[in-house]
Amino acid sequence: MDIEKDLQKDCQIDMDDRQADARSAVPIPWIYADDRDVFRTVQDRGTPYLSFKALEETGLVVNGFSTRMGGASQGKFATMNFSYSRGDDPAHVLENYTRMAHALGVERDRMVVSWQTHTTNVRLVTEEDAGKGVILERDYRDVDGLICDIPGITLVTFYADCVPLYFFDRRKRAIGLSHSGWRGTVARMGQVTLEAMRDSFGTRPEDVIACVGPSICGKCYEVGEEVAEAFRKGFSQADWTRFLTADGKPGKYQLDLWKANAVILKEAGVPGENITVTNICTRCNHPYLFSHRVCGEDRGNLAAFLGLKPYCYSRI
Repeated sequence: MDIEKDLQKDCQIDMDDRQADARSAVPIPWIYADDRDVFRTVQDRGTPYLSFKALEETGLVVNGFSTRMGGASQGKFATMNFSYSRGDDPAHVLENYTRMAHALGVERDRMVVSWQTHTTNVRLVTEEDAGKGVILERDYRDVDGLICDIPGITLVTFYADCVPLYFFDRRKRAIGLSHSGWRGTVARMGQVTLEAMRDSFGTRPEDVIACVGPSICGKCYEVGEEVAEAFRKGFSQADWTRFLTADGKPGKYQLDLWKANAVILKEAGVPGENITVTNICTRCNHPYLFSHRVCGEDRGNLAAFLGLKPYCYSRI
């Protein structure tokens, strides 16, 4: 409890000086869960973000996961918040999209943003959706996953401990980006997204590179009996015992959403060698990443980004 109080207190202090120091620090002093070489930290024009090396190496997609740094937001949103709905100044949020678009080398006004409510609804993004959620109103809601095969469109989803799932179909040149909290994980959001890509693009799981993005780690994610029971019902015992363990407190468990989503992806047919799992936890790195477990509702939102590069129009 003392540690939790200290973390909550950390979130209330003025972050401006810390953010300024972190922006100038290259590389960012991440706390890694292990020594795997998963990410590259990119810092362009003062806007740092994480990039999966497995996706970079294809040469066909642009990907990113934002940090708290390098933006225009102030106070509890400092400084890189991507949500218009949390009370931040809309002008600051728009500026954050502008800066991230410049850093990624994509068009801000061709970004398309989810409307997340912990569903497993996946939207097929079309050219008409360009800019929705950034400069245009969204004419959809209850969308936790986005799929697309249009070069130059960038998909965007939001996070503050939940799991981002990135998908790239190398054969069909199609992408997917999905939000998977514990509810989405129980409902197998990774599998649902792959099925949506199959139905829309003819995607085969064996052709997909999948990445489980920065989110809360198993050591930091304590859950109660209700959540534990949902996973026991939703997975075989051989599976749930791999990512759900009693932590010694009555009715409390440690839940590893990284492992759970990797299990889902493998069972859906994605080869193990095509799956990359994060080793950066949002709570462990809360000075640099928003964490709901640390800050509660007094925070901004991180964002995941994924797009086909403009020349990726040729399919096998």
